[in-house]
Amino acid sequence: MHVGCFELFVNEGSHSLTDLKGKRVGIAYLGSPGHLFLAAMAAHVGIDPGKDLNWVISEPAGPIELFTGGKVDAFLGFPPDPQQLRAQNIGRVIVNSALDRPWSQYFCCMLAGNRAFVRNYPVATKTVVRAMLKADDLCASDPARTAQRLVDGGFTPRYDYAFQTLTEVPYDKWREYDPEDTIRFYALRLHEVGMVKSTPQKIIADGTDWRFFNELKRELKA
Repeated sequence: MHVGCFELFVNEGSHSLTDLKGKRVGIAYLGSPGHLFLAAMAAHVGIDPGKDLNWVISEPAGPIELFTGGKVDAFLGFPPDPQQLRAQNIGRVIVNSALDRPWSQYFCCMLAGNRAFVRNYPVATKTVVRAMLKADDLCASDPARTAQRLVDGGFTPRYDYAFQTLTEVPYDKWREYDPEDTIRFYALRLHEVGMVKSTPQKIIADGTDWRFFNELKRELKA
């Protein structure tokens, strides 16, 4: 769907991913997006996420509350958390997935469908995928209008945070990137540390279907 919606925030004691070894990392729960993304990032620089990071589950508070309260050393922020922390001048970003390689070269968010639904209702499936991709285009071409619609629809109370997110996240990259590369990259990272048992090749073969996406890339050229 798009690239670059997460940012890794750290306190003053860290300057790079490798500095997180032995540090406290806030997550919502084991298996959460923040946990899995950061585990893949740690594995990429030689850190064993199961042994070298101290995962701190944030329930009932969120990871951002643990971070701002000084109870963890790092956490992976998704909008609107990065916008809020920058507004308050709290912490520093050491990885921005919209800008920093290799993370900026892969999708961060993808669309999944129920296997039986996709098989039995291909026209409806393609309609949903088309709507999502056209929404991507609207986010990229008119972020001000989209941000206002998000506020008007009750999805977020802050227009400024919504607008900042829409202008920072590269929603227009979906035509350029290969989703299979994304699956392969992250599955390999998680397979290396034992969080995913299947090989990337098996995951791609058994769990992906790019027909609708590829057809719409041709149809929605402009």
